[in-house]
Amino acid sequence: MLSSAATARQFDTHRDAALFLLNGGYLLTRKAGSFLGQLVVDQSELTEKQADWLDKLLAKRGLPSVTRRG
Repeated sequence: MLSSAATARQFDTHRDAALFLLNGGYLLTRKAGSFLGQLVVDQSELTEKQADWLDKLLAKRGLPSVTRRG
């Protein structure tokens, strides 16, 4: 798991946040990992449901929300 200094960052895009979660050593379900992997490669805007799920995954790990969607 990453240090608290690393988690004090802000995420500019959903891709940044997804990569951070995937590479951060966090325990993720297969479904969550698949979702995050899709966010990394898909450049389209998130739906409200997707944005909410990403926010929940970040919040569960004490990480900040994405500062802007995209």
